[in-house]
Amino acid sequence: METVNTTKRLQDLRKLMKDNKVDIYEFISGFSGSAGTAVITGEKAALATDGRYFNQASKQLDSNWHLLKQGLEDVPTWQEWTAEQSEGQKTVGVDPAVITAPEARKLSEKIKKKGGAELLGVKANLVDLVWANERPPRPNEKVSVLDIEFAGKKFAEKIEDLRKELDKKKSAGLIVSITPTTATLYVDQSKLGDKVISHLGENVRIRPYSAIFEDSKAFGESLEMLAPIAGRPPIPKKKFWISTKASWALSLELGGEEKVEEVRSPIGDAKAIKNATELEGMRACHIRDGASLSEYFAWLEEELVIKGTKLDEVQAADKLEEIRSKKDRFVGLSFDTISSTGPNAAVIHYKPERGNCSIIDPTALYLCDSGAQYLDGTTDTTRTLHFGEPKKMERKAYTLVLKGVIALDRAVFPKGTSGFALDSLARQFLWREGLDYRHGTGHGVGCYLNVHEGPIGIGTRIQYSEVPLSIGNVLSDEPGYYEDGNFGIRIENMIMAQEAKTNHKFGDKPWLSFEHVTMVPMCRKLIDGKMLTPEERTWLNDYHQEVFDKTKGFFKGDERTLKWLQRETRSINVMEFTLT
Repeated sequence: METVNTTKRLQDLRKLMKDNKVDIYEFISGFSGSAGTAVITGEKAALATDGRYFNQASKQLDSNWHLLKQGLEDVPTWQEWTAEQSEGQKTVGVDPAVITAPEARKLSEKIKKKGGAELLGVKANLVDLVWANERPPRPNEKVSVLDIEFAGKKFAEKIEDLRKELDKKKSAGLIVSITPTTATLYVDQSKLGDKVISHLGENVRIRPYSAIFEDSKAFGESLEMLAPIAGRPPIPKKKFWISTKASWALSLELGGEEKVEEVRSPIGDAKAIKNATELEGMRACHIRDGASLSEYFAWLEEELVIKGTKLDEVQAADKLEEIRSKKDRFVGLSFDTISSTGPNAAVIHYKPERGNCSIIDPTALYLCDSGAQYLDGTTDTTRTLHFGEPKKMERKAYTLVLKGVIALDRAVFPKGTSGFALDSLARQFLWREGLDYRHGTGHGVGCYLNVHEGPIGIGTRIQYSEVPLSIGNVLSDEPGYYEDGNFGIRIENMIMAQEAKTNHKFGDKPWLSFEHVTMVPMCRKLIDGKMLTPEERTWLNDYHQEVFDKTKGFFKGDERTLKWLQRETRSINVMEFTLT
């Protein structure tokens, strides 16, 4: 992970800012994390990111940049910092296609309160102009049809469900784009084969990806308007729905606030609740995926400890992908594998680079966060292991994290509870020691879709308080602990919300619990059995028995993995409070 020299980029961008009469602009940096906002003025440059990326950003940003560590006390948000820089009637520019309408509105208000001139939507993305020919091409993978065997519901039925929702709320349409009479897919048509076009049939119009703005303008102009009354200007009979995550540019083309209603996307809500077919697929693919991880960890231990092989982080990740690729219904990875040794594991979203990564140290902690896409589901699993003798603090921290995993897994809660309310269950044991982690406890997971899927999640983000968990939700359960420059620990299981069987039904409403589907052992030598309660030991023993029973069939003829699995899933001796 190297520092990126951005001096030339900033010089070029500032020239374009001057040409476009913009004093402050978002965004350009040498930071490669998935969450961050950069703001550039004529003299300063700042990058704002959350706790997952503090370590990474501090390594990648050069001396041109000021790092705004979001969430820390006395550190301004990027909006506040931008507004402060706009004092003295300065203009802030942004590509309206990369900021949402609600974000643009709030930023504009802050700018004006601080004495700035305005927030200006600059249609030509200045960063793209600086990037020029160095910009990677857009992804161009082919669109495929997912068979009903895995989807569980026909797409035409899903569209009809959405139309019923539109009718119920008297909306003119949902701009993704679905209207009461048509559904339009905006896509580069080179991605569509004959099978996809035939599958869509007459139910869906196909338009070029870039046509969404042109069509949105036409949609906005076509709305039937109510006549003006007593000086009130004409208003539309119905408004278009757009997601609160939709771009400001889309809102502007539709006609702005007068013609749109910003809502949480009903498509996102629908995707988050898996049907019975999808839930069964998630169970099945996690068993196959769990077997792959056990095979990988057994192989890695033999290579590092028995053979003394020197393996770097990427070589190890390649082996894991090779093992996974042999499983039924495997399509590809769900994200780049985080294969991290020692201090690299403290970089929460670390990405090893081929030819520029560390050799795995068998005397240090090793963190592996990885996942795959299968036709019947999506996986995301993290395990932290030690191939030598762990230090006392490493065992303590690992066990505190494990206790958090177990607490969330065992939670029972009333319908209507949000992930925001459950977050502290996983943190409580770390908190008692004055410890914590700077990332969410869980994110929604798609079914053969995005490995990070909204709108649900478990964490302290305010949006997680707005959406209650529902039966059929699939989430991660992944507390952790990190010491910069030393080590990192994370344990991640997938859990599915289900109706709980309780002795009572207070309030005459359903109660929910979780079903775990990840089938990979915890690291035995990192568990301090004396720190676990009898209930936690019972959970761990039951979990390990389940892992063994469901995955052992994959290892016929594979003595190495079977022996590793038997060792790692042996039960804890409750009477002696030690591992046996």
